[in-house]
Amino acid sequence: MLNLERLRTLDALARHGSVSGAADGLHVTTSAVSQQMAKLEREVGQPLLARNGRGVRLTDAGRLLADHAARIISQVEEAQADVEAQRGCAVGELRIGAFPTAMRGLLPRALSALRTGHPDLRVRVREQEPEESMAAVVRGDLDMALAIDWHNKRMPVPAELTRTHLLDDSVDIAVPAGHRLADRDTISLAEFGDDEWISWNEGQFCHEWLVFTLRGTGVEPRIAHIAEEHHTQLAFVEAGLGVCVAPKLGRGPVPPGVRLLPVCDAVRRHVYAVWRADADRRPSIRAAVDALRATAAELQHA
Repeated sequence: MLNLERLRTLDALARHGSVSGAADGLHVTTSAVSQQMAKLEREVGQPLLARNGRGVRLTDAGRLLADHAARIISQVEEAQADVEAQRGCAVGELRIGAFPTAMRGLLPRALSALRTGHPDLRVRVREQEPEESMAAVVRGDLDMALAIDWHNKRMPVPAELTRTHLLDDSVDIAVPAGHRLADRDTISLAEFGDDEWISWNEGQFCHEWLVFTLRGTGVEPRIAHIAEEHHTQLAFVEAGLGVCVAPKLGRGPVPPGVRLLPVCDAVRRHVYAVWRADADRRPSIRAAVDALRATAAELQHA
């Protein structure tokens, strides 16, 4: 009889394309992946992996079994969702991925409420960019993801996922206290044609949004510095090294040498949760969504 955990390992190898990628996705060591695959090959009586340069590739038998494994795992997840729904209580484990400001500004309070209301539910959280966490939900590496898009640039959501809106996050522009616009009540992005920006990594959705939005106002972006964390970006602003976008969610204390300027055309982010449609009946998913919505409502009215 084929072992389900070994089929999960094969499925992860097929999805990630490497032993190290499968190990990261399964939160195990590369040695554990290799051991599971060796046992699976003995079970089926033929090789499933072949050397490919310094890596590995699936053999024809490996690809055939991987296709079956993906369907089996999906059916098992549906069965688990049905059993959990029949019990009617949120139990077991829930894996959530979230972008950094949601990790700070939304999840802690929501997870505290979730723990109080559902003590038998164990939640594991991973900080990830929205594109990565949504892909992980599609693969089955995560159960839920918190993601964002912008009022003028939407992020595509895979067809396999269900999505619910949580809150709209208003955005200011952070400038040094001595900036020429620092005393203004509101500003327009078109007024920053001569400024350098502190932005996120190239290729990230928020970086692409900033470039897209500035060009839409006739400003060619001058990206001077790249920093992942908003607090780091604000430190660069305080030092007079540029300006940056400053979302309200998870913002925390603002350095004294920084001024926050509202944008007159109301720049905002949409924050939402996504999960696999075939897991929609799971009480743990519903409980997490309820806790996130309640926390988001509190933040919107704060």
